Amino acid sequence: MRILKYIFLLILLALVGITVYVATQKGVFQVSKSSIIKAQRSTVFDYVNDYKNWETFGSWMQKDANIKFNYDAKTIGNGAKFSFVNGSDEGNIKTVYIKESDSLLQKVNFNGTTATISWKFKDTLGGTKVTVYSKGKMDILTKISTFFKGGIVLLLEDVFEKNLRNLNKTLNYEMKTYSIKVNGIVQRPSGFCLKQTVSCHIKSVGKNTKILMARMIHFFKKNKIPMAGKPFVNYDRYDVAHDFATISICIPVRQQISISDGSDVTSEEIIAFTCLKTSLIGDYSHTKEAWAKAKKYITDNGLKENFAGSYTEVYIKTIDDIKQPSKWITEIYIPVFPKQTALPKLTVASVNPVIETPKTTTSSTETP
Repeated sequence: MRILKYIFLLILLALVGITVYVATQKGVFQVSKSSIIKAQRSTVFDYVNDYKNWETFGSWMQKDANIKFNYDAKTIGNGAKFSFVNGSDEGNIKTVYIKESDSLLQKVNFNGTTATISWKFKDTLGGTKVTVYSKGKMDILTKISTFFKGGIVLLLEDVFEKNLRNLNKTLNYEMKTYSIKVNGIVQRPSGFCLKQTVSCHIKSVGKNTKILMARMIHFFKKNKIPMAGKPFVNYDRYDVAHDFATISICIPVRQQISISDGSDVTSEEIIAFTCLKTSLIGDYSHTKEAWAKAKKYITDNGLKENFAGSYTEVYIKTIDDIKQPSKWITEIYIPVFPKQTALPKLTVASVNPVIETPKTTTSSTETP
């Protein structure tokens, strides 16, 4: 019995000694990892810059299905942020600095441990060199808990290495796996929607679409407005010669809603149009090819575009529905005039068998 007491006492002293030792160690840490991502620098940067994409490559985010994520209205660029909760653990990450296609700086708070994460993107042979660097300060509980797991540096090195490996896999499979199908002529129904409009350079259309889409969805949730359909974008103007575009981010509603003056959100009626429908299954980076395929179909089949109609992209399945980009669904609608079919020639029967009555043909206009 006395031996057991001594053993227990030794164990207790060892634990106290370890705790004291760990507690007196420096709480500051620095970790850095680099990897080559086989994708263009702008593509890699844009993907990491949107927090909603992190669940596709963040190893710690995929490890536990119980983690709950709360995304802010802004998930892209400077000021973007999100938070997470997993039982008694909670934290948040916020972007505090951004240099387009070059670098990102973020602040992290996890259970009282604060840190910064910096991302550096550099062109290199075979793709983009991505370097992740983190510097932070641990509280006493974090120092103790991580000590028995090999230390905070070892833990973060493993996380960063897996994150970069997942990022490369995502951008090389998920982003490149897609299909395009021209469905044919359909009728876009009428209705009502709320929208937000912005004008920008053409290269900024994709980025602004994501930003405004998040704002619109946040607006609907905040005001408890039910959606009557999938969000869509109307291309009000797309001037390649002058590098200028005006787009409207729209969400359907059941009936017309009055919006107070001064709001960025406005109400509009959706006009029905005959359109050519084309479906893209895959990441949005392939929409340009989908539009080109739809335009070629119009030319090859003698259709004529109706420039008075709405050029539209409808987001049937997005990152909010499924994280894998290869499974996203976007429908493209190009307004066209219905192709008229020439009526058969009609002959008026002769009343007098001796006198022949001239033949009459019903005319029709064929779309070029």
